[in-house]
Amino acid sequence: MKKLLYYSLPLLLIATAVVPFGCSKTEKGRTDELPALQPSKTDLDAGSWKPILLTSANEFSISAPIATNTPEYIAQMNEIKGWQASLTDDEKNIVKYWSAGAVLRWNEILRELVAKHNLPPYQNEDGTYPAPSANNPLAYPQFPFANPPYAARAYAYVSAAQYDALVAAYYYKKLYNRPAPYKVDASIKVLVPETDLPSYPSEDAVVAGAAVEMMKLLFPGDQDYIQQKAEEHKRARIIAGANVRSDIEAGEALGRAVAQKFVTRARGDRAGSAGGTPTDWAKLETDCIARGETPWYSLETPKRPPMLPLFGKVKAFLFDSLTAVSLRPGPPPLTASKKMQDETDEIYSLIKNDTREHYRIVHYWADGAGTSTPSGHWDAIAAEDFIQKNYSEVRWARNMALLNMSLMDAAIVCWDTKFFYFNPRPCQLNPKIKTLTGVPNFPAYISGHSTFSGAAATILSYIVPERAGAYDDLAREASLSRMYAGIHYRADCEVGLETGKKVGDYAVQKGKADGAGN
Repeated sequence: MKKLLYYSLPLLLIATAVVPFGCSKTEKGRTDELPALQPSKTDLDAGSWKPILLTSANEFSISAPIATNTPEYIAQMNEIKGWQASLTDDEKNIVKYWSAGAVLRWNEILRELVAKHNLPPYQNEDGTYPAPSANNPLAYPQFPFANPPYAARAYAYVSAAQYDALVAAYYYKKLYNRPAPYKVDASIKVLVPETDLPSYPSEDAVVAGAAVEMMKLLFPGDQDYIQQKAEEHKRARIIAGANVRSDIEAGEALGRAVAQKFVTRARGDRAGSAGGTPTDWAKLETDCIARGETPWYSLETPKRPPMLPLFGKVKAFLFDSLTAVSLRPGPPPLTASKKMQDETDEIYSLIKNDTREHYRIVHYWADGAGTSTPSGHWDAIAAEDFIQKNYSEVRWARNMALLNMSLMDAAIVCWDTKFFYFNPRPCQLNPKIKTLTGVPNFPAYISGHSTFSGAAATILSYIVPERAGAYDDLAREASLSRMYAGIHYRADCEVGLETGKKVGDYAVQKGKADGAGN
């Protein structure tokens, strides 16, 4: 894998952790307070929903389960009884934690890992910048640097793999129809809400198996932690009386097998070369100058290489590469034009006349170093609403996959646009502009926050239509936050929102065609 480059923020911001969101109290402080997942419907027919990469729900076969009257099954039931005979408080807490939902909890874990790794490295003594290496992930700087494009891609791959794995799992649940342990033996205590969903293969183990396979690719230095969470998750289902061991083993194997299709795709999606080379960076600048424009340049000392300038060439989930290019908006105002001067003056005026409300908005949406990035912020917003809807695990996974594929593809279109136009930041054109947050180390047009937010609001409005107005308001606030911070012009934000909505529309069309309904 080629070296990836970085998101630039002042070291002071990193050191003081000005992070109002992203692996913050909102994510971590309420995890033990969540209610147990109690789906309003089982979605037992989800095996007929259209997967993302699988050719069919039964592409990977699993054996028929052993009968519930066999000695082997009875031994597995006795394992549950053995655990339940002397449960510790820690074991009860593990059950309570995981009962909130498999997709939800693994998304939280992923957000934590993104936040942990969303730190740009400090420069070397010679003024160059070190790059993380997947081949030596624990060396400084640790791999990965989970900047916004990398993070958006990570969320998409994990969510999409979990969805396909669950479609397969539900196909086999309906086919084999093995009841849950507590329905077979009334003496089994059930420590989670009862359901009529067949237990084989375990949906929780499917989600965990897919998560482990994807996360060990995306966060190779954290494999011990990831595996520890998976073991805890599987144990919780047995302790709770929700699954016997063969349910777990079949689910985990299926989840891992399905995830390998996504691993193969990820290894060939061109993200490994997204950092480009010094020759690529130089060409971006000379091409901009040749158009008669003022090029963007890094405002750090020493100058940091641009963040993932070739990410726009990464393979999208929702459309092909020609469509990705067609979604690139028209150019920003010419840097020498009166419109650009007016937009720069507007940002200067906003900074000079900052208000407490603007400051609050800037820092709520900062999503910088040490956070789960804009994509993680929108995942958390979605999760709060999805919790209220009592979705089944497979519907949770489908909705998170649609959201995160739209966020990844928004990053692709946004980064393609940024490095095609190579437009300077407001504080580059007017050094009097002192930003309220760090200056991102990539071109201005179009705004990443705006593009992410336009895409997220569009697909979430389809999934939870009664919240459409609220999502639009949040997207506009996220977009405006970048003007209030002094790091984007109005055109960056307005066109970013429009572009993001176009990406989100592709996710809506995919949702309408997948057979899941709404």
